Amino acid sequence: MNWIILVVLTIIFESLQLFINNYTADTYFKKRGAVSQSIYLNTFTFILAIIMLIATGFSISAADLPTICMIILSGILIVADGIPYMRALEIDDSTNVGIFIQLSPLLYLIIGWLFLNEPFSPYQLIPFLLILAAPLLVILTTRKKSKGIRIKAAFYAFLCVVISTLGNLIFARASNGDNFIQNMAFIFIGKFIGTMMIVFPRKKWRIRLKNVTKNSKGKIFRPISVNFLVSTLKDFTYRGALITAPTLAIASASTDTLEPLAIFFMGIVLTLIWPKFGREELDKKTVSIHFISIALIVIGIIMLNTLQ
Repeated sequence: MNWIILVVLTIIFESLQLFINNYTADTYFKKRGAVSQSIYLNTFTFILAIIMLIATGFSISAADLPTICMIILSGILIVADGIPYMRALEIDDSTNVGIFIQLSPLLYLIIGWLFLNEPFSPYQLIPFLLILAAPLLVILTTRKKSKGIRIKAAFYAFLCVVISTLGNLIFARASNGDNFIQNMAFIFIGKFIGTMMIVFPRKKWRIRLKNVTKNSKGKIFRPISVNFLVSTLKDFTYRGALITAPTLAIASASTDTLEPLAIFFMGIVLTLIWPKFGREELDKKTVSIHFISIALIVIGIIMLNTLQ
């Protein structure tokens, strides 16, 4: 049952990371080029990976190179999914993005049916539609002048989920539980390689990061340091849950069932206690729509998990 503890910790870390990223994107990057912070984050991650490999006595001669390459690919995909993820946070608030990204159980279901020969029951269409209704409800109840922005945020969030799901599936299939620390080191190396391949070559992102660092007089390292700690803990707990849970789908569904609730209540608490950090809309209509949307997601995921 240790995987349940890992799922709970993952929910806490991932929800907190969502608000940290949203705060950093708005406060420091002013909704432009926030993905460039991954250059700092994944440089720290790369250093940690090297320390982990040295500490565990890794030997290249005894390494399973195909497995290592697959895990590194998973890390590269994590960086790739961060681009649409940060773009969604730049244009919408944390709770809405949190609702939009709760589509991964549907993708696990579809990918499992198409490529892994897992059964698909017509009854699963009911929870499928319930989960799909949540982001649609958020979009359709948005004021007309903001609807285009919300649709764009939903698109970026969905793209993030697609890439993230592929990366997690690759890691779960390639990972060896006996070498978990080393496998995590290689996923961190993959994140660094992905950053150097995808983010660093973009001149405007490098310039944006340099300007933000200079204009903030180095204060940008405060949220980035916290983000690095929370992100690292989340990586360990979530991928630990993926390889220790009875099935990949159960770990994903359990996380996605509780995470919207955590984001919803954390958003309310943070906004009341620290408005500059939480910054959620707390009018009655917005809170009601978010509550109904999250209820649809939770019911849908529970049904989806039950009918598997």
